[in-house]
Amino acid sequence: MLLLVVDTSTPAVTAALAEVTAEGVTLRAHRTAVDGRAHGELLAPGIEAVLAEVGARPRDLDAVVAGLGPGPFTGLRVGLVTAAALGQTLGIPTYGVCSLDALGAAAAPGRVLAATDARRREIYWAVYDDSKAITAPAVDAPATVAQRAAELGATDAVGDGALRYADTLGLPVRDDPRYPPPAALAALAADRVRAGAPGERLVPLYLRRPDAVEPGVRKAVLPP
Repeated sequence: MLLLVVDTSTPAVTAALAEVTAEGVTLRAHRTAVDGRAHGELLAPGIEAVLAEVGARPRDLDAVVAGLGPGPFTGLRVGLVTAAALGQTLGIPTYGVCSLDALGAAAAPGRVLAATDARRREIYWAVYDDSKAITAPAVDAPATVAQRAAELGATDAVGDGALRYADTLGLPVRDDPRYPPPAALAALAADRVRAGAPGERLVPLYLRRPDAVEPGVRKAVLPP
């Protein structure tokens, strides 16, 4: 079965094709472009490129897998809206995977802190033990994460957020993977794909309110 994998939870805009069989998951093609301000401009060309690389068309896809975040509002929304639209248009199921879970799975074995940049001098994070999450995804200041990671016994860290705040976290940081790997995203959804599980609503993990909010009621300038 041929999967389209997309993730826009970080500055990395990722599109990939993966093949799921009874024996495992094989990454057939992938494109990753790093630009935190151009998710909308980069994702569609990335999808077109991976399809062209393997000589496939959208109708050849059997499912879409999307990274659910956590991630900043605008970028994350691009990937999830695209994945949902493709699923509806093609009549194929969509499956969501926590993007931090992909980092944690790729970093196994060991007890690892996975962290991505949340902006506002904060990071999205979770701790994994041999790829299994032992905390829920959260967003906190790096100093707070450093304390929690120490309490949980993390021995090293992975991800763009960990690299940005390595001095504060006080853990050895692996250079790779820096962003959620598409092969890990596909592998985490593979059992659902093989089982023919019903498609899922792609619910984003924002963890906090977006920067943009609706304006309040305007105050009167002149007395009534």
